[in-house]
Amino acid sequence: MKIILTALAALAIMMGTAQAADPTAEQKDAFYKQCVKNSQNTTLCKCKADAAMKLVDQDFMKVIIASMGGKSLDPKYDDTYTAYIVASTEACGMGM
Repeated sequence: MKIILTALAALAIMMGTAQAADPTAEQKDAFYKQCVKNSQNTTLCKCKADAAMKLVDQDFMKVIIASMGGKSLDPKYDDTYTAYIVASTEACGMGM
C-alpha cells in the first residue's frame, strides 16, 4: 500500500498541480481495446482501464494509449510513465 501511495504522489507532483481534465469514456475504450489487442487479457485490461481513469489526466492518457500502440515514449515522460505503471499495477493487485 505504501508503494501505491508513493507512486500516486509522484504522479500528482509530476503532472502538476493545475486541474487537468479527466480522461474521456472514449479514451477508456481506446485504452481497453489496445490493451486487449496487446495482451488478450480482458480481466487485466478492464482493471487497468479503470485504474487509468483515476490515475491520469486526459493529456497523459493520450501518451499512454500512443505508447501501448507502439509509439516511442518521449523521454520527458519516463518518470511519470513509470510511476503510472507502478500505480496501475498495484491498483490491479499485482506486484505486491
